[in-house]
Amino acid sequence: MPLEVTDKATGAPIGSVPVARADEIAQVVARASQAFAGWSEVPVAERVRLLFRYADALEQRREDLALSVSRENGKTLTDARAEVRRGIEAVEFACGMPSLMMGDALPDVARGVDCVSMRYPLGVCAGITPFNFPAMIPLWMFPIAVAAGNTFVLKPSPQTPLTSELLFETARECRLPDGVLNVIHGERETAEALIEHPGVAAVSFVGSSAAARAVQERAVRAHKRVQALGGAKNYLIVMPDAVNATTRDAVVGSAFGGAGQRCLAGSVVVAVGDAGDRLAPMLVDAVSRLRLGRGSDEGVEMGPVVSDDALARINGYVERALASGAVALRHPERSRGAPDLPGAFVPPIIFDRVDPESELARDEIFGPVLAIVRASSLDEAIGIANRSRYGNASSIFTRDGSAAREFAARIAVGMVGVNIGVAAPMAFFPFGGVKDSIFGDLRCHGKDAVAFYTQQRVVVSRWPS
Repeated sequence: MPLEVTDKATGAPIGSVPVARADEIAQVVARASQAFAGWSEVPVAERVRLLFRYADALEQRREDLALSVSRENGKTLTDARAEVRRGIEAVEFACGMPSLMMGDALPDVARGVDCVSMRYPLGVCAGITPFNFPAMIPLWMFPIAVAAGNTFVLKPSPQTPLTSELLFETARECRLPDGVLNVIHGERETAEALIEHPGVAAVSFVGSSAAARAVQERAVRAHKRVQALGGAKNYLIVMPDAVNATTRDAVVGSAFGGAGQRCLAGSVVVAVGDAGDRLAPMLVDAVSRLRLGRGSDEGVEMGPVVSDDALARINGYVERALASGAVALRHPERSRGAPDLPGAFVPPIIFDRVDPESELARDEIFGPVLAIVRASSLDEAIGIANRSRYGNASSIFTRDGSAAREFAARIAVGMVGVNIGVAAPMAFFPFGGVKDSIFGDLRCHGKDAVAFYTQQRVVVSRWPS
């Protein structure tokens, strides 16, 4: 049975993709392995010449890609365009591979002995990507992998597979050799078969923490290199000196952009001192004006969540929070409601004075639910954030440089923001967290990605007179 793909706002079918059988997965890996023999011998300058062409082709099709993302994911066109832009930036970074792959040399490390380290590709690499960024996250992976001389097999989310097809169709138009880039579709069984295939040398994954842990364990057992990014619960600390319209807009964008379905979504505000009393009504007022609807429609500011299952999960958290006595500043029944569309719409929800140890403040809800926690000091706020089992990103809003410096030094996350709602680094910096937000040593993009997709080889030589 093929995977049917729908417009997440309307429920209308927009395409389908075939599910790969076990024998087809083996054939794809074999094709990628065969292509690796020739592709790895192509000079790196020639490989990136094709990627320059690919980056330009993506620029030409960026509106088509954004529309594809918006339709199959549900996010607004504004969000989708930004996603495509970030993906193209990763391709542009990969175009610098001739210098990124450079090794080190030390002549005369001993008498008459020279030592050189060099980077070589691994072989066939696999990527397993989530629904929430169907263009950007694949582009974080395969351009860097193939620029380094590897071949690649992508298994995108079954909820958003069409954008990947468009990415690979564009690559074929740029005349990348057959077998260098490959895409297969399916559910969990397809991903597991790809991870365990003996022809796959490395696996890159983005998803929930439970799934990331399972991917790491399965890949390590099969003696593969693995990079598995998991979930998040990102804390935004607001100091009393930063309660203003700029902070309000940053928090709203962080918490409710993409309907909260981001691994960098700021889902908890820790308001220090009297900041909460002043900030909470500002957030409620701003959120009450957000227009829900089909993401590709003009003027829409928040689309649906990805599925009815996601809707049920989010509503479960909200109902349990209300039953436990949590204070809802903006109850969904009092919201401006979802539009007359069949998609899984969740109006933005804000809870105040949330218990920092409750599931509302600790679990990754992955939806448009914001919890406001109160703290008496910066020290207490950092302690609340650092007790999380996640460590993806966190931001502070302040005008005090000393407070920002202390926060950056003490907060236990991989990405830190100062007066930034979404602390997303550019493609030439590493992306990833700590604790249960990542399983594996190397992060996505930047120099970490180059290290992940290559192996170092050290040559020690002596040439007697």
